[in-house]
Amino acid sequence: MSFLAIWRSFVVLFLFAFFGVGALIISFIIFPFGAVFVKKERQKRFYSGVIHKTWKFFTFLMQKSGIIKLVLTNGEKLENIRGKIIVANHPSFIDIVLLIGLLPDTVCIAKKELKNNIFMGNIVKSLYLINDEDNERLLRGAAAVLAAGFNIIIFPSGTRTVEGEELKLHNGAAMMALHTGADILPVYIHCDTKFLAKNQKIYEAGEKPVTYTITLNEIIKIADFAHSGGDLTKIQLRNRINRAIKEQISRRF
Repeated sequence: MSFLAIWRSFVVLFLFAFFGVGALIISFIIFPFGAVFVKKERQKRFYSGVIHKTWKFFTFLMQKSGIIKLVLTNGEKLENIRGKIIVANHPSFIDIVLLIGLLPDTVCIAKKELKNNIFMGNIVKSLYLINDEDNERLLRGAAAVLAAGFNIIIFPSGTRTVEGEELKLHNGAAMMALHTGADILPVYIHCDTKFLAKNQKIYEAGEKPVTYTITLNEIIKIADFAHSGGDLTKIQLRNRINRAIKEQISRRF
């Protein structure tokens, strides 16, 4: 391993240690402060604002330190985006950080195991929708969040994806769109170098900045599926939406 690779590994470890300390401060100081001093109806927006600004700053540090470069394609689609389901492929560990850093008023679906995570537990319980296998409760929560103008990020593969392998999608995003009537913004994330990928060590940072290209594709309008569905069953409509999602988050246009 070259000196440059060792140095970059050190920088990545330092930045993630900084991220962890920040998560603890948010979980045990800032969010409890919000729970006491911010009006209940404004708490979720306060929490999401804190996470948006914090993760935007972390993305800034990753770029300024030369670890990553961020390229945004069709960024105008982020203007005034509200009440959308945002679906994306998931090539690296920090995809959710990059996306929420770009998008204010945005939450995501979190695994139930994160509720007990020392760094993220309070954040998850205060802000995010928890996938605890109770689909009806999840859909009700999603409908309320979307109606309030928040966006919801979903990685429909359920785990980190591998470039070149066929995407296998769960049905959650399509079911949520049908249940809520919310449109879907498909996002394709491409890394020019393998970084923070599945089964890769966090300190394997290589010798040059990793370029993340985030491409915002055409919005999938759920009303178009509902109106053209005819006698299709809900399962058939869900499958059609899933195919549209898969096409748009599998490649750049």
